[in-house]
Amino acid sequence: MSMRVTFLGTSGAVPTTERAPSAVFVNREGERLLFDCGEGTQRQMMRFGTGFDVSHLFVTHLHGDHILGIPGLVQSWDFNERDEALAIHVPPGSKTHINRLVHAGGYDPGYPINVHEVSPGSTALAGDEYEVRAFETNHRTRSQGYAIVEDDRPGRFDREKAEEELGIPPGPLYGKLHEGEAVELDDGRVVQPEQVVGDPRPGRKLVYTGDTRPVQATVDIAENADLLIHDATFASDEAGRARQTYHSTGREAADVASRANAKRLALTHISSRYAGDASPIEAEARERFDGECFVPSDGQKFDVPFPDAE
Repeated sequence: MSMRVTFLGTSGAVPTTERAPSAVFVNREGERLLFDCGEGTQRQMMRFGTGFDVSHLFVTHLHGDHILGIPGLVQSWDFNERDEALAIHVPPGSKTHINRLVHAGGYDPGYPINVHEVSPGSTALAGDEYEVRAFETNHRTRSQGYAIVEDDRPGRFDREKAEEELGIPPGPLYGKLHEGEAVELDDGRVVQPEQVVGDPRPGRKLVYTGDTRPVQATVDIAENADLLIHDATFASDEAGRARQTYHSTGREAADVASRANAKRLALTHISSRYAGDASPIEAEARERFDGECFVPSDGQKFDVPFPDAE
């Protein structure tokens, strides 16, 4: 069971020759989700081989570096004869603006596009064995982040105990027990699932902040996250600029990850002033966070492991 993240755009507000504006692509078990859609996202999707089969787009806020790729991508889907509906999830008060963007230049898509306003603290998408939840962030405009939170998985099946101690023959009874169903054996004995199935195992959690100052809401939603993707626009020598523009430094992002007990931290939305070298941002984050920490490059892929796969 896979959850692969592709960083399509990792730049701050201004793109560079190496970094495109914000876009994060997640392929979870073949279901493709896109978080933000900065200028040129469709080209990044082609360049890095993610495919175009996206059913849900999640927008963190209305700044251009997070949404200006939407019109081009919407029209390209139409040129490719898309007929599947697209759902765009946006912060409260954003629906009209996104609808105008979708129809930029008087364009009328040939497939359904449904824009849903979702409030922080609510579920944007109830998927198959996972949810995408919105949470409040702190930027210069109405903004929010999103967390992919998987359901708990069944505990491990003790095949040795089932076969050798309880005499359950291999076959469909194993599947029923693993799914939580009691079974009756030929000799009349009834075996309960808890006799051969361990405690539930946690699913994965991926948290994407978009643009934000450090906030408690991120700490709360990112508790024990397997991957936190956090705004780290500046290094600490520009901490004043970070406060003024409602962004975070690498050190502040690391503090959030540490407080949340996250396992991994990806530092993104890198200012163009670090176009040649983002190592100062990563270095200061590593001083504050003991988990895996990195500044992803455009096109970098990361497979999020299960918590019990460590």
